[in-house]
Order: sequence, then C-alpha cells, then structure tokens
Amino acid sequence: MTRPATHIWRLLKWGRILAKHGALRGIERDPNTPAPVKRLARLARFGTFQPNTPDYAGAFEAIGPAAIKLGQSLATRPDLVGEEAANNLLSLQDSLPPVSFASIEQAIAASFDQPVDALFASIDPDPVGAASIAQVHRAVTTDGKDVAIKVLRPGIRERFARDIDTYEWAAAHLEAFGGEAARLRPRATIANFKRWTNTELDLRREAASASELAEGMVGIEKYHIPAIDWDRTNGRVMTVEWVDGVKISRLAELQAAGHDTSELAERLVLAFLTQAISCGFFHADMHQGNLFVQKDGTIVAIDFGIMGRIDRQARVWLAEILYGLTTGNYRRVAEIHFEAQYVPSHHSVEEFATALRAVGEPMRGKPVSELSVGQMLDGLFAITRDFDMQTQPHLLLLQKTMVMVEGIATQLNPQINMWDVSGPFVKSWIRDELGPEAAIADRIKEDASTFMRIPALVRRMEEQFPAKGGAPEQAPLPEVDIMWERKSAKPRRWPGYLVSAAIGAAAAALAMTQGWIG
Repeated sequence: MTRPATHIWRLLKWGRILAKHGALRGIERDPNTPAPVKRLARLARFGTFQPNTPDYAGAFEAIGPAAIKLGQSLATRPDLVGEEAANNLLSLQDSLPPVSFASIEQAIAASFDQPVDALFASIDPDPVGAASIAQVHRAVTTDGKDVAIKVLRPGIRERFARDIDTYEWAAAHLEAFGGEAARLRPRATIANFKRWTNTELDLRREAASASELAEGMVGIEKYHIPAIDWDRTNGRVMTVEWVDGVKISRLAELQAAGHDTSELAERLVLAFLTQAISCGFFHADMHQGNLFVQKDGTIVAIDFGIMGRIDRQARVWLAEILYGLTTGNYRRVAEIHFEAQYVPSHHSVEEFATALRAVGEPMRGKPVSELSVGQMLDGLFAITRDFDMQTQPHLLLLQKTMVMVEGIATQLNPQINMWDVSGPFVKSWIRDELGPEAAIADRIKEDASTFMRIPALVRRMEEQFPAKGGAPEQAPLPEVDIMWERKSAKPRRWPGYLVSAAIGAAAAALAMTQGWIG
C-alpha cells in the first residue's frame, strides 16, 4: 500500500506544475474549496510566477499521460472545475512524442511471443499517431491486407496504476470533508475514470467494443466501423483494417471533394443518437481526430478505447428529458428527475420545473451558433446545487460526447439546430418504445417472465426487488484510509502525518524553487 507521504509528495509535484500554469487560482478562490485543500494549493504555488490567464490544458499535458486523460474527463464537469477551466480543457491534446520504432517492434514480438515478420510483411516505422496511451503504425499483413497497428506504450499500464492510486487517495480525502465536496462525489468520478482507462489499457476490450458497436450500427447507412483482425490482436496490440479518408475537421477538403457538409453534420448527430438512445452503447471519444469521411460520404469512426453504456430505463428517461426540453414540457422533465431520484423528494417538482424552464426556453428554436447543447448542460449544472442533485457518474460520458458531437456538427454546419435534428428521432423512438403496442408487448413478456420466476421470487424477494433509484448501482469503491480517521492503538496518530506533510511540503517547495525538480 502506498504511504500517505508518497501521495502528498506526488500531489505537491503536480500542484507545482498546475501553479506554474496558473491553474490553482480558481481552487484558492472558490468558497466551496475545503480549507486544507486551499492551504495545500498555497504551498504548491509558493515562489512561482503565475500567468495572468490560466492554462489548464497545458498544465495537464505537462503532468503526463494519466493527467491528460483525467483532464479530458474533467472538461465535462464545469460544476466541479468551473466553466473557465472546463472550456480550456476541451482543447486538451492527447498527443505525446512517439517512442522509438525499435521499442514498438520489441513490444509486438513480446506480446505475441513470435517474430514480427511472422505476422506482418512490413510496418511503416513512422507512426501515424502517438497518443498518451498508445501509438499507431500503418502495416501490411503477411497475407497482403493493409492494416493499422495500435501498440501500447511500454510501461504505460504501470504508470497509470501509480497515478490513479493517488487520484483515489486524494478524492477520498476530499470527499471526507463533506459539504459541497461530498455532493460532487469525486470518488465516484475517479472510479469511473479508472474503469474507462482500464478499458483503454486492454486493447482486446477496445477490439470487442468496436465489434459490438459495429453490430449495433449494421443498419445505419454510410457509417462504418473498421473490422478487427483478431489473429493479430491481444491485450497490448490491436490490428484493424486500414481506412482511407479525409478527417472530418478538414472542412475545405470535404467541400472540395463535393461532400454536403450540412448533410454530414445531421448524419453524425443521428448516428450518435442511434448509439446512445437506441443501442445504449456509444462511441464516447468522438473528437475530430477519430472521425473520417470516405469518398462516397461514409463516416468512419476509429479509436474505441472509451465507450459509454446506458441501461434501458435510463435511456427512456434520457429520451423523455430531451423530448420534453425540445417541446417545452418542463413539468414532465422535472417529474422524470424525481422518478429517477436524481433530485431528492423533499424538493418541489413545480420549482424544479421552473428552474428547467429558465434553462430551456432561451434555447428553443435557435441555431447552435447562438445557443448550444453545451450551454444547456452548463445551465443544468448551475441548478444542481440548488436542488441537492448528486453527480450521476453514468451520465458523464454521455455529456462529454454530446459536447463533442455538437462541436463537430457546428463546424460542418454553423446553422444546424440540434433540437430540430434530434426532435423527430427522439419522438419516433419514444413512440416505438413507449407507445401502446410496445407497452402491451413489454407487459406480456414481463408477466410471462415473472410467472416463470415465482418460486425464486418467493425465496429471494428482497434480492430480486431492491430499492433502487434512477442511477445504476455504484460499483464498490476502493478502501482508502483517511488520515484523521485511522484506527489504531494510538488514536491520534494522524497529527504525525500532518507534520510529515508540512515538512515534505516545505522540502518540495524549496527543492522546486531551486530548480531541483522539473
């Protein structure tokens, strides 16, 4: 188990980098920041020269790969990091200098336990992409197929495990302060982040996600998922078909090739809605670098390390919320929040409906160039504190992806109206899933299933029907010893940790001021 002093040392080093980029200013000024956190922030920035404008993205890039991924997830949390920081983090670039080709060849051979030339006839030594977790090379297989090889960076799993260990420790201590820190549920946020990154660090899981999404999108025209070469895929290496196309961000090239960018924007939005609402399984990393357009207009998605999943009940609620906002039925949207137990029952449905109206009315009927889904999410975040709404970790990826899709669609067509595009789709889905025919079919299926399970239901009634809210049950969080709550023969042992932390902080500040630590 990592010692508290090690966690504090890491946090001070990271805090020092954040301070040099001016990224601690907001933490110190926020009235909801616990006093001990403010003191730690002051220690970290001691002796630094801070820029006038904070550069949060630059700070996370300087800290390292795990921080880059964490920063990308925090970009969807203006309620947690503030609107200024969230907007800045949206520009975070997940790129690092590539590792040597010799290291890549060695990693491929070791992972398959056979020579590289037994699998590939040739591999381009220059990578086509180098991100924080892996890099990609173009290659030709021994049977002549053009492919892309994604290879994990050597040692990346160990580095992520070390950093996430400290994130968990820091989140547990932050949440233990109670109040606003507890409402925002930082431990659950880090737990979700850990699950996402563990999936990204196992390329077999990414390959399986690509395969599953391809099955879900099989009926959608002009939307393609590259095929997996399972014979050349394992936990550290993934091989997929090579795709030629224009990045969806290159607007001039798309227009020169004769593509209708307005139609592309609408098709992209509908593809996302199909994944999120119809399938309940969606590509959660739909940024501009992961989407291409082929000659015939087919949109090709790549990089499935981050995927989102929503159960059917949550999808029903989501569809009704979106439809209610597009039609102005704020009372129904408010009722759904109470049914899902997102809002505690001691609040007023009518008052919450009025708060939702204040968010939704300014947006109806206007193009994204004037008002956006992202702004709507910011507005919803702003009222969560007033109504004691806890963070719903299972919706964080959805919020992040909605912002990404909106940004790309707006670039393709600045006049697109997300409500007009999504409204008919959501209405149709609600009719099909919640209409009379669907309700009767669901009832017959449910009653038959219940009848067959009566013996088990009688014996295990409480297990089969636990009291649950709208959010899925949170997975067990790791045990973290809170320094001031440690139980031992010496109940007041925690002051010693604080003394050690103060000494360590002073030493770190001195060392960093003298330039001993980068």
